Amino acid sequence: MFIEFIDLLGFAFGVTGPIFVLVLLGIVLKRLGVIDEAFTHTASRLVFVVAMPTMLFMSMINTDIRSLINLAYLGYGLASTLLVFVVYSLLTPLIVKDRRDYGVFIQGAFRGNLAIVGLAFCFNAYGHVGLATASLLMSVMTILYNLLSIYTLSASLSDERVNLSELMTNIAKNPLIIALVAGMICSLLNIPFPQFMVTSGEYVARMTLPLALICIGAAMSFAELKNSSTAATMAVFAKLIITPVAIVYPAYLFGFEGMQLGVLFLMVSAPTAAASYIMVQAMGGNGKLAANIVVISTLASVITVSVGLAFLKQVGVV
Repeated sequence: MFIEFIDLLGFAFGVTGPIFVLVLLGIVLKRLGVIDEAFTHTASRLVFVVAMPTMLFMSMINTDIRSLINLAYLGYGLASTLLVFVVYSLLTPLIVKDRRDYGVFIQGAFRGNLAIVGLAFCFNAYGHVGLATASLLMSVMTILYNLLSIYTLSASLSDERVNLSELMTNIAKNPLIIALVAGMICSLLNIPFPQFMVTSGEYVARMTLPLALICIGAAMSFAELKNSSTAATMAVFAKLIITPVAIVYPAYLFGFEGMQLGVLFLMVSAPTAAASYIMVQAMGGNGKLAANIVVISTLASVITVSVGLAFLKQVGVV
């Protein structure tokens, strides 16, 4: 049984390993001066505005969406995430001393990097069908993540106000959301595309994950890790251990299994979203704490996700 688990662990590292090799490549290239901050900024914008929307659109039109849409599955993802958020909101005052850090801690503990790392995990594990399933889940989870993040940061930073209309407008303008909706409509209506457009779209889509992961590595800063706080460590533990268990185990009890359960695990086990740091900085919060959570969770998730996926394979539920 132990030998079998080691074999499954090898499979799991086959899913997570390529992602972190590319992140490491970004770190090395930045240290060697091959790429700089200006390149990282420009490339990240290229990924967000062009490459990733194209990848998501292509994943939708190349998949039978009708067979993947499961309202119970999507609803469970939303409800379980909301419940985890509420629990963290209640417990955080017992863990974090500074009230202004409450929102930073809560966001770091529940908001995963779905758009890049989560999708990469799912694509490596299940191919294009897994990518399409994960994309549908991401589309609803991203909206909830943004709403909850703005709320919790605003609640802990007393000089901020929540502008829901502006928030919803920004979500509606999000290139990823637009691409997902457009792709789903085209897929459901069976709209044909010329082969040269499909081929061109696939070329752009293929560069998305490698470029995005290299940018994550290049953007990482290890300067603050030596001063990593207990709050950062506990937020990472919550994100990589507690959140996946709290969401995936009940999902199994509710009857989700196979690829659906695997995709759910890989998405909610993704490290804390880099966007959380950007949002905290923009709202005047504790940027050092947010940065520590992002860096530590990204590095540690290669272990937690690999072991978790191997365990789920071992017990035969994914």
